[in-house]
Amino acid sequence: MQVKFQDVTMSYGDKDVLENINFTIPEGKLVSILGPSGCGKSTTLMLISGLTFPSSGNIYFGDNEVTKQDAVKRKVGMVFQNYALYPHLTVLENIMFPLKMEKRPKKERRERALELAKLVQIEDHVDKKPSQLSGGQQQRVAIARALAKEPSILLMDEPLSNLDARLRIEMREEIRRIQQETGVTTVFVTHDQEEALSISDEVMVLNAGAIQQNSDPITLYKKPNNLFVAKFLGTPVINVLDVASDPVTRSRLAIPEDRKQEVASIGVRAEDIIATALPEEALFTGIVSHVARVGKDITVHVVNGDTECVATDLEIIPEEGDEIYLTAATEDIHFFNSENEVVRMEDVHA
Repeated sequence: MQVKFQDVTMSYGDKDVLENINFTIPEGKLVSILGPSGCGKSTTLMLISGLTFPSSGNIYFGDNEVTKQDAVKRKVGMVFQNYALYPHLTVLENIMFPLKMEKRPKKERRERALELAKLVQIEDHVDKKPSQLSGGQQQRVAIARALAKEPSILLMDEPLSNLDARLRIEMREEIRRIQQETGVTTVFVTHDQEEALSISDEVMVLNAGAIQQNSDPITLYKKPNNLFVAKFLGTPVINVLDVASDPVTRSRLAIPEDRKQEVASIGVRAEDIIATALPEEALFTGIVSHVARVGKDITVHVVNGDTECVATDLEIIPEEGDEIYLTAATEDIHFFNSENEVVRMEDVHA
């Protein structure tokens, strides 16, 4: 089922939580809604579900307008951060519960529940109560229950937030597998950029009720539309250098002279930083303040006054206290104007 928002605004009193947003979620895809707390992620999910209605605008499922249609008629499945399982029911009974409410025959309910238990790999625990399961197992049961009614859309609101780090990685891979096996259109809300980038066909970045960018994960990371998206994605956070007040650094940018005045700041990801022996080539010069080694990853922190530049994957690892000159290939530099919007240099990158 395709989901389409057309000029949707959601207001509470005089505050717009979502302001005139437009997007389409393709049928059969897994789309993540990503953004900081309070940006409108969960509100968007509630509007898709029919648990709340927009102040203005229209919502479509396929060709059908569902703007004022209630949640039951929309036939959506929901998985929440807290698993909301019935503690007095077994795993199998929890999965069967939505079908029981629909008064489906008992044999059909049981067959469907066992099929789903196998899909989410919980079939060995169907006779247990939720209290006997781990957090990851409980979340699998919640997913199976949400799929029981064969929903047209599966909505997931920060479903992995209560799990530990290793289990989160395991479960996000499982969610991707389940989505691909079922083919159900899935909307996954998260504030964790690693989760969103790792499992999604598309990622929609929200901030302050507005869509910042909506694209595939690789494009989102490699070609951010603005400084907010560039800074929100990636670890370490992208290095941002102010060149508006630094004519020397701006003069060293290998871009056409008539474009340089458009550029107020540049962003360079840590893995794209290159050390150079020539001071006149440097976009950043500073003193190595810290060299962090975590397994095979080595991160170098370089400071100059109040500005820090972080680099990974340098060919030669400097010592703390060394002066170092840093630069980057032009195609790896992100250029931003005074409004923090990206300035495309396709003629340079071509």
